[in-house]
Parts: sequence; structure tokens; C-alpha cells
Amino acid sequence: MKFTTNTLFFKRTAILISIAIVSLILWNTYVFFQNFKQEERSKMEIFAAAIKEFATNPNLDDSFYIEGMIIENNTNIPSILVDENGNISSWQNLDSVKAKKPEYLQAQLEKMKKENTPIVIRISNDKTNKVYYRDSDLLKRLTYYPLALILILFLFLSVIYLFYSSNKIAETNKLWTGMAKETAHQIGTPLSSLLGWIAILKMEKVDDKYVEEIEKDVHRLNTIANRFSKIGSIPELKKQNIVAVTKTAFDYLESRSSKQITFAFLATEKELFANINTELFGWVIENLIKNAIDAMLGKGELKLAIETKQQKIKITITDTGKGIPKKLFKQIFKPGFTTKKRGWGLGLSLSKRIVEDYHKGKIFVQKSEIGKGTTFQVLLDRV
Repeated sequence: MKFTTNTLFFKRTAILISIAIVSLILWNTYVFFQNFKQEERSKMEIFAAAIKEFATNPNLDDSFYIEGMIIENNTNIPSILVDENGNISSWQNLDSVKAKKPEYLQAQLEKMKKENTPIVIRISNDKTNKVYYRDSDLLKRLTYYPLALILILFLFLSVIYLFYSSNKIAETNKLWTGMAKETAHQIGTPLSSLLGWIAILKMEKVDDKYVEEIEKDVHRLNTIANRFSKIGSIPELKKQNIVAVTKTAFDYLESRSSKQITFAFLATEKELFANINTELFGWVIENLIKNAIDAMLGKGELKLAIETKQQKIKITITDTGKGIPKKLFKQIFKPGFTTKKRGWGLGLSLSKRIVEDYHKGKIFVQKSEIGKGTTFQVLLDRV
């Protein structure tokens, strides 16, 4: 418990520190951006002052070295000079080829009007020019820097979340695997005892019919124990007759189900072989049949059919139950999902894992109609 609390504290602290660091970087970036923008504004004001000096000084013999240097050194801030009538007088730092077209200059002027307040150059009382400009390319790139940092923060937090989620899932899987194996171990003790009692019953010459049924149930308990013991480990697959394995599971549940359910078993061939683990595959068939029985509330028709299509073995289980909404076709295979008042919603998720992960097959809802029934299908490779 202490370890878990410390881990949670560490995770929260790491996330808060990360957010604080990125927030500080974002704030410093914002301040730097504003200062840089103000510096560009100051440069353009000096640039406008140099233009005014050229325009207002009547003495052509005066030296304009400094003013000329100021104008020539403005090489990174795009600008347009506009006269008192709104006409474009000159421009700087724009595409020289595109600038030959008036519509390009006009479009650039409109962008500049939206980005920054123009700098007014008062040439005389009745003559006023304006310098419009937009942010330099470097400043524009800086505007995307905070977005990049936010994206990095998001990716960083996502990686942390996925890392701890995967650890949590791994721990949960380890816990369930351990519980399953312990359950199998615990079942083993009473099973051994039951086998002893069966031997005594045979010696006492009890009706063979009763002893046979008890043996079936003991055998089933043994099968269940073996299934649980295989959880968490890769099962051994062997070439088996799918028809016989499926029929065994089908017959067992038919004999122990409500007599108000009509069972039907159909197979196109007596022998169809696939590489399977008998105990785990039987578990899948039992889960599907039990789900069908529950969906019909103990009354209706259940049909299991086995056929082949090319090199695939198709097993379909059809019931006349309440049906499944189409939007839940995939969701019902997720661990913990259930529409029943009882149960943990593990049957179909286990079946999917057994069929698809262990047997490299497919299991899905082939069709379903509310109030009329559902058909599940399992596909396996034929050998």
C-alpha cells in the first residue's frame, strides 16, 4: 500500500513539475516575443524618421549617410510606404518578382494594416505619409514556438499516461493470472476427494447411471481447473476434430439446460480438423452457448452449425433471444462489458482472446436483430 501511495505521489509530482516547467518556458517565450515585437516597432520608427529626413530636408548637398544606412539595413521587416492619397510609393523586403504586380502589393498592404498600427510621417501640414509593416519571418516563427511546446507537453503527458496505464494493465493481468492459477490449484484438492468417493460408490454398487453423471461433472470440474491453469501461458495446440470437440461441449450444456429450449446441432461433415487446444476451445463454445441461453431467458431455439468454406471452418451459434444493438457488436468483446445484472463481463472477452490470440481465428457477431435473436460466428483454419 505504501509503495502504491509513493508511486502515485511521484507520478503527480512529476506531472506538476513538467507542467510548471513548460508554463515557465511559455511565459518567457511570450515576454521575449513582446520585447522582440517592440524592438521591430522601434526599428520601423527609426526607419520612418530616416525617410522623413530625406523628404523634408531641402538641402541636397547635406550628407545623408546615416539615414541611408538605416534604410539600407532594414533587410528583414517587410514594409510599404503610402502617400497622403493612399497610393503605394515604395516597398521593402517583399518578393521582387511578385511586387511587379499591383494586386500583390495591395494584398500585402491589407495584411500589414491588420498586423500593426502604421507609423505616420508628417512631411508638412497638408502632406502625411504612412509606413505599414508586418512582422519579420523570424518573429512569425516565434509565434509557433509556444504551440510546439504545448504539443511537446501533450505528447510527454501522453507517453507518461500510456506508460503507467500499460503498467497498470500488466499488473492487473498478472493479478488475474495468479488468481486463476490459484483457483485451479484450490479446485484440485476436492477433485481428488471426489474421485475417491466415486470409487467407493462403484464398490457399493450404486446405480451406474448416477455414478456416470457424477463422473461427468467431476470430469468437467477437472476441465475447468485445467482451463484456469492455462491462463497467462501459451497453450499447446494439436490437430483435433472440431466436430467432436464442439459436440461434446454442446451435449453437456444441452443435458443441463431448460427443457423449454430446443437444441439443434448440424455439421456438414463428421470430421473437420484444426489445430486447437481442446480445453480452451471447448470453453469458447460453452461461453457462446451460455450467452445464447441467457439471451433467451431459458426459452427458445438454439442452433449450432459447422460447415466449411474453402480452407476455413465456420461455426455459427444462433439463438432466438433479445438481440444485440449493432453499435455494441464490438463493445461486447471488451473486458468488463456486460448487459446482465450478474457476471463480470469476461466470457466473451476471454473467448475472443482464446480464438484470435491463441488460435489465430476470428470471432464476431455475424448478425443480430432486436427481439428476434443473434448469430455468433467463429472462423478457424482447416488443416
